Amino acid sequence: MFVIAKFFKRIFDIFSSLFAILLLLPLWIIVAIAIKCDSKGPVFFKQERRTKNGRVFKMLKFRSMVVDAEKSGAGLFNYKDDPRVTKVGRFLRNSSIDELPQLFNIFKGDMSVVGPRPCVVYELGDFDTLNKRYKKRFEMKAGLTGLAQVKGRNDISWDEKVEYDNKYIDGFKKYGVFTDIKILWLSVVKVFKKEDIYESKEDENLDDAEAARRAEEEIIRIAHLPDNDAENGNNQVEVKENEV
Repeated sequence: MFVIAKFFKRIFDIFSSLFAILLLLPLWIIVAIAIKCDSKGPVFFKQERRTKNGRVFKMLKFRSMVVDAEKSGAGLFNYKDDPRVTKVGRFLRNSSIDELPQLFNIFKGDMSVVGPRPCVVYELGDFDTLNKRYKKRFEMKAGLTGLAQVKGRNDISWDEKVEYDNKYIDGFKKYGVFTDIKILWLSVVKVFKKEDIYESKEDENLDDAEAARRAEEEIIRIAHLPDNDAENGNNQVEVKENEV
């Protein structure tokens, strides 16, 4: 049953991404011109991310920040009023248009429409030594959207995201593409509401760089806890069965 569900999931990914790519062709052109007129640098931002089984691929986004933004300020984190975000980039992020180039990743097979969001290659630390709970989220392809995105997007902790991602995987194994359909609908609603776009700081008194450094250290620490501690500790978020 799971194999059949994955087959239909891939068929849906291919046809839906191709249809969207062709339908949005005028938008590609308009956004590309706007980005080039607004700031120096390429139209697309490419970044190495991890998908199923930890495989590394280059994920595409419309560039919404200044060139080499991840090497300065808050690094991988994006807090409100981040000075690295361009004027056009702010609109792209608020509308989630910056994520649309991932349709090409979906068509190619690196990603799926629905699945755990792909993490940056070094975001969780060494992949091989991740505990079982964190590795479970890599049992399926990374997604353009997922259960963690509709439940909190950037306003929940990484540990909460992992719990929702794992709950999605369990739900897909049980209900197949019906799980994806529900998440897709909730994702559309989330985009129009423009909720949870920015990450929250542990302490608002910290500057962006320090807040990001502390958050990154805590993410990696939890991701490498011993399996017993990771499964039975206080870091997990309680997720109800009907939330998938």
